Amino acid sequence: MLIDLSGRTALVTGSTQGIGAAIAAGLAAAGARVAVNGRSVASVEKAVGRLGPAAGAFLAAPGDITTDEGARSVFEAVPQVDILVNNLGVFGAAPALEIDDAEWRRYFDTNVLTAVRMIRHYLPGMKERSWGRIQNIASDSAVVIPAEMIHYGMSKTALLAVTRGFAKEAAGTGVTVNSVIAGPTHTGGVEEFVRELVGGDLPWDEAQREFMRVHRPQSLLQRLIEPEEIAHMVVYLASPFASATTGGALRVDGGYVDSILP
Repeated sequence: MLIDLSGRTALVTGSTQGIGAAIAAGLAAAGARVAVNGRSVASVEKAVGRLGPAAGAFLAAPGDITTDEGARSVFEAVPQVDILVNNLGVFGAAPALEIDDAEWRRYFDTNVLTAVRMIRHYLPGMKERSWGRIQNIASDSAVVIPAEMIHYGMSKTALLAVTRGFAKEAAGTGVTVNSVIAGPTHTGGVEEFVRELVGGDLPWDEAQREFMRVHRPQSLLQRLIEPEEIAHMVVYLASPFASATTGGALRVDGGYVDSILP
């Protein structure tokens, strides 16, 4: 399948590293012009420099989109997009009864409200042009709430609802809105998370296996997913080939969620 996104502009939030950077690289390799977003100018410039060798073009769109001021900076840098990927998110383990109100709000603001803010800004233009792709990067935790981070699971469940609702708002316009349910993925942040749970003394391969065995035994893949594997799904959904897929929650979870449908 040859996916050609030439002439399309994409914005990937939280794309200076990890899954977001892999998605940015994948979209650029398909020919899109990709805006890279992060909180600071320095982190975005560094990421653009690192991503530069890939095909396509990159532009910097720094701004902390958890704030109105930061979001305005991004909107000024990228006034119009054809493809919006809401990837920004935070996660971490915490005992359920020790999560205070401020932390619950932080997870909702970062993992849910930023996506709403971006969609609210860019969806009207997509509808006017009768073409657009919006994707929200969710998680298996939206469906299988982890006992060690229920605040994170809550936020990703809410993101599925946001996706379905905005897909209805875009009905019949040529704009699709979908969620991608990512399973346990190998990123720097996840490596730190794994070591928090299984200890920092084990070699990485052993630590990963122990994490999957004890904390994610439902995985049929039985390994962490690589960020590029998430990006492959995102690139497909951004393409004309996915024109009839909207309002969905598509799984790249290594078979972690034990159901036929999410």
